Amino acid sequence: MAEREVTISIIKADVGSFVGHVQAHPDMLQAVKARLHQAKEQGLLIDFYVANVGDDIDLIMTHYQGSNNESIHKLAWDAFMDATAVARELKLYAAGQDLLSDSFSGNMKGLGPGVAELTFVERPSEPIVIFMADKTDPGAWNLPLYKIFADPFNTIGLVIDPKMHDGFTFEVHDLIDHKKIHFTLPQDLYDMLVFIGSPSRYCIKHIYANRNGEMAAATSTDRLNIMAGRYIGKDDPVCIVRCQSGLPAVGEVLEAFAEPHLVAGWMRGSHYGPLLPVAEKDSRPTRFDGPARVVALGFQLCHGRLIGPQDFFADVAFDRAREKALELADYLRRLGPFEPHRLSLDQLEYTTLPLVAEKLKDRFEDLK
Repeated sequence: MAEREVTISIIKADVGSFVGHVQAHPDMLQAVKARLHQAKEQGLLIDFYVANVGDDIDLIMTHYQGSNNESIHKLAWDAFMDATAVARELKLYAAGQDLLSDSFSGNMKGLGPGVAELTFVERPSEPIVIFMADKTDPGAWNLPLYKIFADPFNTIGLVIDPKMHDGFTFEVHDLIDHKKIHFTLPQDLYDMLVFIGSPSRYCIKHIYANRNGEMAAATSTDRLNIMAGRYIGKDDPVCIVRCQSGLPAVGEVLEAFAEPHLVAGWMRGSHYGPLLPVAEKDSRPTRFDGPARVVALGFQLCHGRLIGPQDFFADVAFDRAREKALELADYLRRLGPFEPHRLSLDQLEYTTLPLVAEKLKDRFEDLK
């Protein structure tokens, strides 16, 4: 008898914070947990874990309903509505910010919350790492995922593990023209880098193992500002990576974050800054509303149950990465409103900058 497929769904949203854009209130988290616990008792969920990274609530849920399931997405929507009600009662900042509609319409597409899902048959051992970021956008995963699944200087398994020699296929989304393309690595590597090197537009959505076609990673690629047509906050993406047995080892997956890279976001979503790897308890962005944070939680999946989490970036081995990230933050902050700290003008289209430009448009004169 074939083993049943299990789905892991990560759905996140910012629906209010205290004080400023720093942290979801404990009462909000309790409301969400109560909703998910009820769903687990009713058999809709196998298991769940609620994480809080900055001002985002991240719902980690396992179930047998498959990806993009209406009941699961409705459950997440209702949980976020519960948290929003608490945020409004407490007069918290930006209550309901990521919910772009007053009602649920079948799935989360276009409604604001970010979604990453994987459906697969559990292996004899199924370790997964879940990355959650705050104060940045979906392009933040491009460089780490390239390192994890394509760079032998990061992932030695690409060289010495015969099960990984066939490489991986990357599904890349164009977030402006709403198209997708698949790159089969290693042969398409250089072509792919042309696109994913521009993470403000092209983002890695899924990664598949060429050896057996199994999905190895999934991300959220929802662009909140583009969906809303105005600036209402950063996208704060999530990412799921399966590990071991023909896939990158856990240590190889985490190694991609040992050298901090620059991502778009930070204050008002308008600046470049380092992605700071931190423990969940340290994911409280305060300095200039940042720098952007990334948390890595590890779980063993056991018949759908989430055994964990292991808070990977709590390890002292990432202290130097944090020190370097903070040095980069010091340098970039000294540039103030000048590029390359501030995003380029074309990337500020969905921030508050157009409001300033509109006010001044009549003061521009033609050059003689």
